[in-house]
Amino acid sequence: MLLTAQRAVPIVALAPLAAIVLWAAPTTQDGSPPPVPSAAARPVAAPGDLSVTAPAGYPIRPVPFTAVRLADAFWAPRLETNRRVTIPFALKQSADTGRLKNFDIAAGTATGAFCSKYAFDDSDVYKVIEGAAYTLAAAPDPALQQEIEGIVSRIAAAQERDGYLYTARTIAPASPMEMAGRERWSNLQWSHELYNAGHLYEAAVAWYAATGSRTLLDVALRSADLVARTFTPQGRRDVPGHQEIEIGLTKLYRLTGTRTYLDTARFFLDERGRGPASGRKSYGEYAQDHLPVRDQREAVGHAVRAAYQFSGMADVAHAAGDPTYLPAVARVWDDVVTRKLYVTGGIGAAGEWEGFGPAYELPNDVAYVETCASIAFALWSHRLFLAHGDAKYMDVFERTAYNALLSGVALTGDRFFYPNPLASSGNHERSPWFPCACCPSNVPRFLPTLPGFAYAAAPGRLYVNLFVEGTATVAVDDGAVEVGQVTRYPWDGRVRLSVSPAARRAFTLLLRLPGWSRNETVPGGLYRFADAPAPPPAVRVNGETVSVASLDDKGYLSLRRDWAAGDLVEIDLPMPARRIVARGEVKADAGRVAIQRGPLVYAAEWPDNGGRALDIALPDGARIEARPRPDLLNGVVALEAAARPRAGAAPPITLLPYYAWAHRGKGEMAVWLQRLP
Repeated sequence: MLLTAQRAVPIVALAPLAAIVLWAAPTTQDGSPPPVPSAAARPVAAPGDLSVTAPAGYPIRPVPFTAVRLADAFWAPRLETNRRVTIPFALKQSADTGRLKNFDIAAGTATGAFCSKYAFDDSDVYKVIEGAAYTLAAAPDPALQQEIEGIVSRIAAAQERDGYLYTARTIAPASPMEMAGRERWSNLQWSHELYNAGHLYEAAVAWYAATGSRTLLDVALRSADLVARTFTPQGRRDVPGHQEIEIGLTKLYRLTGTRTYLDTARFFLDERGRGPASGRKSYGEYAQDHLPVRDQREAVGHAVRAAYQFSGMADVAHAAGDPTYLPAVARVWDDVVTRKLYVTGGIGAAGEWEGFGPAYELPNDVAYVETCASIAFALWSHRLFLAHGDAKYMDVFERTAYNALLSGVALTGDRFFYPNPLASSGNHERSPWFPCACCPSNVPRFLPTLPGFAYAAAPGRLYVNLFVEGTATVAVDDGAVEVGQVTRYPWDGRVRLSVSPAARRAFTLLLRLPGWSRNETVPGGLYRFADAPAPPPAVRVNGETVSVASLDDKGYLSLRRDWAAGDLVEIDLPMPARRIVARGEVKADAGRVAIQRGPLVYAAEWPDNGGRALDIALPDGARIEARPRPDLLNGVVALEAAARPRAGAAPPITLLPYYAWAHRGKGEMAVWLQRLP
C-alpha cells in the first residue's frame, strides 16, 4: 500500500480576514486505510523541559512553573492540598464512576456497557493525568507516578489500530450512546471526540515532559495523525463542537516539530464560521461558529468554548507566525471585560447555555460563572499578556484567580462548585463530584501551574506579575536572575523583592502595580471605586524612592538599571477596603455596593451576620476595618463595618473573602450589598 502523500505540505496565503491552507490528504491506491505510522520511532524533544507545556512563540516568554518555588501562606498550602488531596480524590472518583473502567471495556479486558453518563468522560481522566504530571514535575511522588503509569497503560490498550481513541464508541461501535453519533465524527457538536483528543494531547505532552515516559505520548501521536489524515479540505471539513484540540495540537507541534499538527489546528480555526460553504450545518453562536474567527467581535455562546477558542487562536498565531488571528483575540476579550465580566473576575452569566448573555446582563443569584470558564478565561488573559505585554491582562488574571476561580474548589480540596453565583438564598453547597465532571478535573491541572504566571521574560526585560512569597530563577537574555519575594500578599501589600543576577548587568525590571492599587477596578470602567482614592503605591530600590506617578505605556513601572546581586526592591501597596459600584447599565447591581480589599472581593455570609446576608445594607459613611482572623477558614482577614441601625443598636456587618464562602453549611450569601447613601 503506497501513500500518495505522507505529510501535509502547506501552501499558506494570508489575507486580512482569512488564511487559506491547502494540502493533499494521505490516501492509498487500493482505498484501504493507510497504515499506522510507528509513533515510537519518531524523534521528539528531550524530556524534563516543562516549557513545552506552556505557550510558545510569543514575544514574552513565560517562566516555567518548575522554576518558581512558592513559600507563601496563601497559594503554597492550596497547591499542597491539590497534590495531597485533590488529585488522589479525582483519581478515586474516576474509578468509582467507571471512567477508568471504560478504557478496560474498550480494550477488551473487562466487560459491560459504557459506565459513565457523558460520551466525553475520557477527558476528565486526561485532565487529572495532566495535573498529576505537573505535580510530579514540582515534587517527585513515586506512588502517584506508579498509579498514573498503570492508568496510562489502560488508556493505550483501549486505542484502536488506526489511532482512534473514544471509549464511548469503541465499547459498542454498532450501537454507541446517542451523544456519540452513529458513526465516527458524525456528531461533533455534542460528541466531543475532538475535545477529548485535545485534552489527551495536553496530558501526553505534560506526562512525557515530566517523566520521560513515551507511552501516553505515542498514543497521542497516533491519534493526532488520524485526526490530521481525516480533517482536511479534501476530507472532512467539520470543526469541533467544543474547542480545545487547537491548544493540544499546537503543543504536540512544539514538542515534535511535526508541522501537520499545527496546520490541522489552523484548519479547525479557519473552517469555523464557514459551515454552509463547507457543506455542513453551522453550530451557530453557541459554539462560536456564526462567523469566521477573524471576524468575531463579541463574546457569545458557551463561555468555556469561547475562551479555549481564543486561547488556541493566540497559540496558533504565534506558532505559525500568522498575526491575523490576534485582533479578534484581543477585541473579544475587551468585549468581555467592558460589558460581560463579573466583579469576581468570572464569566458566563447564562446557565441555559453555560455562557455569555447580553451586554451588562449580570444577575447575581442565578449567575452561572462556571469554574471551567474562570480557568479558561485566566489562560486567555495570560496569553494576551504574553502577546502584548500589557498589565491590564494580568490585572484581570489576578482578579479571576483569587476570586471566581478559587471559589470553585473547597479549602479541603475535595468539594467543588460548578457554578459560582454572587448571591445565594441558602441553596448552594460544593459537591464532591458531578455527572459532568469537567470542573473538578480541571482544577487539579491548573493549580500546579499557578507559580508559572508570577514572572515572565523578554529580551532585556523581566516581568513581575504576581506577588507571592518564594524564589524563582528567570532566564533574561543569556543569563539567569535569581528573584525572591517576602510578602504576606494578599493579606498585606508590602513586598520585599530581591534581584540577583549571576553577574552585574543591565536589564529592565517591570513591576505590575495592580489596577486596584491605582484606583482602577477593571479596565474599561464596567466597575469603579466609589470612595476616596487610596494612597498611591510606594516603591524603593535599595532604599531610594522611585516615582510611581508615570507608568510605561503598558501599565508597568519600568526600572532600568545595572542590577547586581542583593539589589532590593521594596513595594508598598496600601490595602484599604474599597467600595465598588457598577455601571448604570448593570441593572442587577443598581443601588448596590461591593467591597474589595487588595485583589480579594468580599462577601457577607449568614454565620457572621445573624443568619442573614441578602438584606444587609451598608451605609456609605460606615468605616470598614480589617480584622485578621487566623482561626477562621485557614486564616483570613475579615472586614467589619457599622450597620445603619433600624431600631436600637445594630451589630456590625462582617465580610469574608468571596473564595471562602459556603464552608460552614448552607445559608445566605451576598457580594453586592444594599447601598445606603
